[in-house]
Amino acid sequence: MRKTIIVSNRLPVKISEKNGEFTLQSSEGGLATGLGSIYREGNNIWIGWPGLEIEDPKQQEKVTKQLRQMNLMPVFLTQEEINNFYEGFSNETLWPVFHYMGVYARYEQSYWDAYHQVNQKFRDIVLQIAGPGDIIWVHDYQLLLLPGMIRTEMPEISVGFFQHIPFPSYELFRLIPWRAEILEGMLGADLMGFHTFDDTRHFLNAASRLLPVNTTANVVSYNDRAVVVETFPMGIDYDKFASLGNNPEVQEHLKTLRENFREERLVLSIDRLDYSKGIIQRLQAFELLLQLHPEYISRVVLYMIVVPSRDTVPQYKELRDDIDKLVGNINARFRTLSWHPIQYFYRSFPVEMLSALYNFADICLVTPMRDGMNLVSKEYVASRNNNDGVLILSEMAGASKELSDAIIVNPNNLGAITRAITDALNMPLPEQQRRMRQMRQVVSKFNIHHWVKLFMTRLAEVNEMQQNMLARRVNQETAVLIRQQYRQAKKRILFLDYDGTLVGFQPNIDMASPDPDLYQLLRELAATPGNDVVMISGRKHETLGEWFGNIPLDLIAEHGAWQKTKEGEWYQLPGLNDSWKPEILTMMEQVTDRTPGSFVEEKSFSLVWHYRKVESGLGEQRANELMNTLRYYTVEKGLQVLPGDKVIEVKNIEINKGKAALSWLHHKKYDFIMALGDDVTDEDIFKALPSKATSIKVGSQLSAAKYYLRSYHEVRHLLRTLRKN
Repeated sequence: MRKTIIVSNRLPVKISEKNGEFTLQSSEGGLATGLGSIYREGNNIWIGWPGLEIEDPKQQEKVTKQLRQMNLMPVFLTQEEINNFYEGFSNETLWPVFHYMGVYARYEQSYWDAYHQVNQKFRDIVLQIAGPGDIIWVHDYQLLLLPGMIRTEMPEISVGFFQHIPFPSYELFRLIPWRAEILEGMLGADLMGFHTFDDTRHFLNAASRLLPVNTTANVVSYNDRAVVVETFPMGIDYDKFASLGNNPEVQEHLKTLRENFREERLVLSIDRLDYSKGIIQRLQAFELLLQLHPEYISRVVLYMIVVPSRDTVPQYKELRDDIDKLVGNINARFRTLSWHPIQYFYRSFPVEMLSALYNFADICLVTPMRDGMNLVSKEYVASRNNNDGVLILSEMAGASKELSDAIIVNPNNLGAITRAITDALNMPLPEQQRRMRQMRQVVSKFNIHHWVKLFMTRLAEVNEMQQNMLARRVNQETAVLIRQQYRQAKKRILFLDYDGTLVGFQPNIDMASPDPDLYQLLRELAATPGNDVVMISGRKHETLGEWFGNIPLDLIAEHGAWQKTKEGEWYQLPGLNDSWKPEILTMMEQVTDRTPGSFVEEKSFSLVWHYRKVESGLGEQRANELMNTLRYYTVEKGLQVLPGDKVIEVKNIEINKGKAALSWLHHKKYDFIMALGDDVTDEDIFKALPSKATSIKVGSQLSAAKYYLRSYHEVRHLLRTLRKN
């Protein structure tokens, strides 16, 4: 029976041991809540580390039995594995780099070896349980290699992956020595999810620059598979936090807070101890507030909760010491007999106390230096049933992309945070309510259950798309069908693009001349009775004439601007003009002057900017700049801007490969029509041809063509098999 397997570093359970007996208690975290609807159903299962080192095999068996009753499956780790895999590679290599704190990262071979080994350990448990048709959903940065490891063993299985922390820009990610292996592991998934569009974009950029992959929009073509990369902002259990305010225990805590803070306004800050959270900067901004605005002394309190985390690690211990000192200094400097500016707690609080604080605090101050999402901000919003209160949110938190009605600040700008606090303290109630209502609508709609449903629905769609694409690939069965149709036909026409279809791309466009093998292939195809072979290319007509003038081919050059039958002379499409060229040429030359390796090619009625030899990344950046400029200038001039494979071409809108191909079909009746091409311009042919035609896109699965092939080698092989009896 088909099942869903969730895999994360930790199981959604708290486990404690006393006298050899183990007590299990379900976790209350957002992810555990959201995925509870999945893993508790039927024979679905959640795989992860139980959070406790258990060495004795008998005890492991005992715990496994208890966990299996809760639809959970443990992966037991040794202390050494915990130290090197979790504390080491996950938290001392990936965490700092992914949070833009590369200076803290350690690149130890022993950490990487343990990380690889533990990912294999997780893979082995998955393989014990997984069967054909199952869905596997892998979570977060501790298991980046797992999707690829599963894919190697079970190529047909459906795998989703979601990253809960940021994905860094290429410049930071490339610092990791094992960056290619990490990307390859992640690309084992069918659908990859990130919290923000920036993270999605950073991943696509890193993949395209570090691996030999093709990326089109948000789809990565890797190992002949389409991997979709999308943005899924994670939500919280909105109903839980909205209703917690009515809980008697929460009401009791609220009563105490009202008694303790009768005159003061409360600014709430809740974080785990981590250098990515911006705690020091927040304290400095609060100190600046009291310095610049003495009228707030005795009137405002910063209620700061820091949840303990890894405080035996030197960087974290140092951070904790710095927080202690700064809190002590601020309190010593500004306190009065009856008032402390900062109420500081270094411990975790039960959810009922947190709910009371969310309900009571006038302001929630959330200013991380970098955060994947930050659910504290959403929990505060969900708790504000009266639609009052103000959220101050760092622009570096993923939540800022959704909660745009918060006061958004740069966490490094102490003055901006200070001004944000004063603005929040003085914000009129109607303005607070207007902002809070908007944010509550967003948090309510895009809750944790919506997030889970959205991801799983999209994964099913991606799997269906992949199946359709696999069906479209010219495999042995399809090739037999094409050959049968070809041989049964009496009158055939073959439209063949040149660059990227019959030959590979070269850094220098003049080097991509036909080789003897191609000449032989074309001669044999052209000599076959009943065949009309049309070379339809963006190349200059002089070049095509020079290369193929001695072979009985019909030639269409410069996308249709120039045409020639095998018996006739070149003739030009009527009604074209090139008066627009000087202006566009100037723009292209300006970009060329700033982009080493690029050049402009001039054709009769088009201009092409080439950037194949430009440094990766720079070429794409300049191409985007040029595209934006050209679109503005060409919109009223009857011109078309065509982005291709490392080229941008501007041509008359009347010039179209599809129109040119149709003009050939008007002259004769054909019972077999085939077109092969690799570029955006070839899509015009695929769309224009009648439905019975055989259309094949080369190098990409995303196309209007019926089928696709991966390379020009496969194109030549298919064409060779057509001429064999």
